[in-house]
Amino acid sequence: MSQKLLIQAESLHRYYDQYHAVNNISITLYQGEVLGLLGQNGAGKSTTMQMLTANISPHTGSIKINAISLLDQPLLAKQHLGYLPETPPLYQDMRVLEYLRYCALLHDIPKSELDNAVDKVLQRCGLEQIKQRLIANLSKGYQQRVGIAQAIIHEPLVIILDEPTVGLDPIQIQEIRTLIKALAQDHSVILSTHILQEVEALCDRVHIIDKGKTVFVDTLDALKAYQNSELAPDASLEDIFTVLVKQ
Repeated sequence: MSQKLLIQAESLHRYYDQYHAVNNISITLYQGEVLGLLGQNGAGKSTTMQMLTANISPHTGSIKINAISLLDQPLLAKQHLGYLPETPPLYQDMRVLEYLRYCALLHDIPKSELDNAVDKVLQRCGLEQIKQRLIANLSKGYQQRVGIAQAIIHEPLVIILDEPTVGLDPIQIQEIRTLIKALAQDHSVILSTHILQEVEALCDRVHIIDKGKTVFVDTLDALKAYQNSELAPDASLEDIFTVLVKQ
């Protein structure tokens, strides 16, 4: 794996009134890597994602995307990011093709390259057969695919996905996981989830947070070794947190 550092976030803190939602979290992402941001609901994952994508600012800390300060040069830094929030940013009354052309224009893709960019994401995300359908009439699985398509249409170095399989049925979950694996061949990925099996299926490295704090950062192999040495084979995510937080 290349050691080029694509995301370097250091000592992030974020408050909501007196609530310390993110407490001194530092995150790194390297080229060619899939990083799992794992935590229970309310752990601070979405707040961390929103800071990494400049949707909200940290109260303290720094973030660099491909060596560009996200806080000082947000427009330049965000050119290297693709983001799918937990609720996909879709216009329900638009057709898939129309929506993706709109997203391409928002990313300043030249009109001479627009058709090729849209055709490419339609193919990559398995949307060619439904490109003329209204987004409102699509299943949640297909809507998630459209959400991923808008995140990658400008060929970013980094894709950030917040709970990409939440609310999907088992078949849709497997389809989205397969899509993420394919995308990881060309992009570095940060995947936020509360599902341990999702990290095991997709990620090279895992960053576990609990109550806004980092409790574990290492490779997936190291987490599995830790599970084997410290926990029962069928340990739940809650069991892992209980042991890690006590350390």
